[in-house]
Amino acid sequence: MNVFTFIITLVGMIFLFITFWIVLALAKDHLKRPRKGKPVADHDLERLAAMADSLGERIEVLESILDAEVPDWREQHEPAS
Repeated sequence: MNVFTFIITLVGMIFLFITFWIVLALAKDHLKRPRKGKPVADHDLERLAAMADSLGERIEVLESILDAEVPDWREQHEPAS
């Protein structure tokens, strides 16, 4: 009976350990997920605005290069209406 009690205790402890481990893993994943409706910080908006301005400048430079190299590139790549 002593071995039987030891095995039941061991299985119970393993079951509790695995359950605890799964609960912690789920809680960790839940905390990592972004929440809906989370307000965007002002510095994030400023960073995104600066990135948009930078990308706009890059597009202007690329268009000016294309205008110099291939003058009719806009007509070649406009969708037919």
